[in-house]
Amino acid sequence: MKIEKIWQAYSDNLKQYLDARLYNKADVDDLLQEILIKTHKQINTLETNEKLLPWLYKITQHTLIDHYRKKAKQSEHPREEDLWYSEQGDQQNQQTELTMSACVLPFVEQLPKSTAYLIKSVDIEGRSQKELAAELSISYSGLKSRVQRGRKALRLLFESCCHLEFDRYGNVIDYEPKTKHCQRHC
Repeated sequence: MKIEKIWQAYSDNLKQYLDARLYNKADVDDLLQEILIKTHKQINTLETNEKLLPWLYKITQHTLIDHYRKKAKQSEHPREEDLWYSEQGDQQNQQTELTMSACVLPFVEQLPKSTAYLIKSVDIEGRSQKELAAELSISYSGLKSRVQRGRKALRLLFESCCHLEFDRYGNVIDYEPKTKHCQRHC
């Protein structure tokens, strides 16, 4: 796969990922550029295109961690929000997040088409719920309810396939497939 196609397909997702984790929003584009360069330099190390998305998120995570570590070294008193990476947990938790992120789309595709469209638009593409409600000519509260029902349905699909373990904030920290069939999704 060519770098241009990869970047066109995934740069918006990576930007949203960074935007949610960066205190200084002005750094998002700088880090995206750095990730693009790393992706270009390392694309030949990717063994299969099936692992592309987790591989991109791994590069993104490492770039983000390096960014905050560099900022912490430059400041004698780093701000608490700049130390998010220290609370991420061990390597297994990071790997769980990467693996689970690769599982999301196959599960979303199992939802009814209208529900899958809402989940993709809001949770994957990061579109505004108000914008989407206007586009679909439904009330904002109606759209919010549909998105919440879609998220519950998605969680049920995950739970039908895997035993999930959550931290105190509701984040998945570990999972174990219930059957071998479930391992093929992820």
